[in-house]
Amino acid sequence: MTGKLFFHLTGILLALLQAGCTSPEQTRPERPDAAVFQLGYADPRTLAMDPEKLNKIDAIVEEAIREGATPGAVVMVLKDGKIVFDRAFGHHGYDKEVPTQSSDLFDVASVTKIFATTIAAMRLADQGKLDLDATVGTYLSELRSSHPDKAAIKVRDLLTHRAGFIPYIPFHHQIKEGDFSTEASARYPIKVADHYYLDKDFYIKVMWRQMLDSPLKTQGKYVYSDISMYVLKGILERIVEQPLDAYVAEEFYQPLGACSIGFCPLDRFAEERIVPSEDDTYFRKQMLRGYVQDPGAAMAGGVAGHAGLFANAYDLAILSQMLLNGGSYNGRQYIRPETVKNFSTRQYEDSRRGLGFDCWDPESKEGYPCQLASPATFGHTGFTGTCVWIDPESRLIYIFLSNRLYSSPNKNKLLKLNIRPRIQDVIYEAMGTGPGD
Repeated sequence: MTGKLFFHLTGILLALLQAGCTSPEQTRPERPDAAVFQLGYADPRTLAMDPEKLNKIDAIVEEAIREGATPGAVVMVLKDGKIVFDRAFGHHGYDKEVPTQSSDLFDVASVTKIFATTIAAMRLADQGKLDLDATVGTYLSELRSSHPDKAAIKVRDLLTHRAGFIPYIPFHHQIKEGDFSTEASARYPIKVADHYYLDKDFYIKVMWRQMLDSPLKTQGKYVYSDISMYVLKGILERIVEQPLDAYVAEEFYQPLGACSIGFCPLDRFAEERIVPSEDDTYFRKQMLRGYVQDPGAAMAGGVAGHAGLFANAYDLAILSQMLLNGGSYNGRQYIRPETVKNFSTRQYEDSRRGLGFDCWDPESKEGYPCQLASPATFGHTGFTGTCVWIDPESRLIYIFLSNRLYSSPNKNKLLKLNIRPRIQDVIYEAMGTGPGD
């Protein structure tokens, strides 16, 4: 089968799958002036993009695979609401037994921060249920007496990583004999991995307490921290009175027709559809496939504010296009345009961060997220080797999914080879954008 024919058939198949997920609510326009998109495929030339330059992406990804930076990857590019590049490379593992497919689900790691926690915060802010300038204690009132320093943190500071929390806590180091079991039971219902179940009270009694007892060393300064997103998740769930995964599925994923994206994918999909993320030799002592790579997120039951989402490129494209449309998709307004603009804009001079989103960095000598991205660009990267970048000025979306942590001694090679930014620059070059343009 030729590459072009495969690309065409893949587009038809994904379009049919997408149609099968569409609900009657989704097809009913709510705003006649809203941007209407149901993602389709287009020849890059019809959108003034050079397909030969786009083909340079292949060589960059193949270099990453050859150098052991990742066993496989998926790259998707959208311009003006149309998919102009959608290719899968390599295999699920270095044994080369299972070829990577564009429809495969990946552990997207910190991309969870924007496509679960942040969009939920945006929706609740629109509804007047979440005040960014209110304190944590406004929503978690019990902290006012038990942890007044945490209660005084503003919600805005959680989203911009200025709350002062330490970056990371290795919660798995706190597990003791009796905290876990090889079999599920009423006492051990939290499935962390195959044959590994955690005590039902471990999160509240150990993890949550350790977060609240941790020192605030850098308040008012930007220090990237996963702990902020644990706390924000607690606030959001208190407001909506349901788990974060259920809320975002009902409010976003299902009505958008995003069929694959969600937490705990083994509850919904066969293991074969999920790309393995890591051979965990330090905690769960097994290959992770369908269980979130991040230890803390796994110990939280697979649903956390900073990690836990699994998705394929197509569903990430739907969510990205919704944001690029100013919060609308297929005639329905999910988030107000001004809210999208506010959250995706740099908030402080000493940090490139928006509210939940990562943004273009004017201080980067190498260019971040790449040399040619516009100052309006926003998105996020993921520790497992993923990224999603949205450029409103160019009407461009770039999605890269990989499993760089899988059974490789070169787990940082994807970064050292600058794979993701180099691909992104090629995309701009295909639009005729070069240095200085």
